[in-house]
Amino acid sequence: MAQHYPGRKYYTMYHGTTMEIARKIKRNGFVPSSDGMLGRGVYLSRSFDKAARYPLNDRSQPRAVLKLKVRVGRVKRIDCQDHYMQKTWHDHGYDTAWVPPNCGMVPSGLEEDCVYDPWRITVLEIIPNNTFLYFLEDISEEDCGTMAEHYPGHRYFTMYHGTTMENAKKIELEGFEPSPKGMLGRGVYLSRSFKKAAAYPKNNRSQPLAILKLRVRVGRVKRIDYQGHYMQKTWHDHGYDTAWVPPNAGMVPSGLEEDCVYDPWRITVLEIIPNNQP
Repeated sequence: MAQHYPGRKYYTMYHGTTMEIARKIKRNGFVPSSDGMLGRGVYLSRSFDKAARYPLNDRSQPRAVLKLKVRVGRVKRIDCQDHYMQKTWHDHGYDTAWVPPNCGMVPSGLEEDCVYDPWRITVLEIIPNNTFLYFLEDISEEDCGTMAEHYPGHRYFTMYHGTTMENAKKIELEGFEPSPKGMLGRGVYLSRSFKKAAAYPKNNRSQPLAILKLRVRVGRVKRIDYQGHYMQKTWHDHGYDTAWVPPNAGMVPSGLEEDCVYDPWRITVLEIIPNNQP
């Protein structure tokens, strides 16, 4: 997306909210946020998956994704934190600020847009966001073996991640940062075993600890069930979203199952649970 576009260039973008607010926006238009990562404006994305995560609160209400036609006008690329125009781009004559994907500003790595004037946005469609209706309740360790290699993209599991309380609060606010490497390569390491998560972190156990309870959209899952598996660290290159080590596969010393999720946007924090185990 170039910095300068002719004034009549349009893009399809998305915005996630509750169904009630979506209908209100369709009737009355957007009200810009007074502040945010890019300052004042309406926050949108060309990624449907990113929009579908919102709102982060009000999960009990019916939700929707607004499909929008956006006349972007003059666009400023903001590709680093503390960019000299991060919140003042409109003062310099720009109509839209654009955060490109994988630039380190958005935890999910997905792109984001901020449009200053709501009149530039036209609602095309209200799409019901029923993703969480597909949520699967916790599965016991005895049932882990039933986790197939392929799941529909809207399947959800409850998983856990152990860390310090300080890091847990940071993750809740900013999202996960994938580990660059590990037994399964790059990704966020989780488990459906609370017991396994409670054993982490291995270090820093003198600090207050916590376990993050998470809702994970697993996507397409690859079973990795022995050391030296030909896709052990390359599963994402083959079109998989999550790698799964089943219990008692000989790869994890505890014998408990482990998951590696490539994209952090697939993970939603449900709860921070204090971990008082020594």
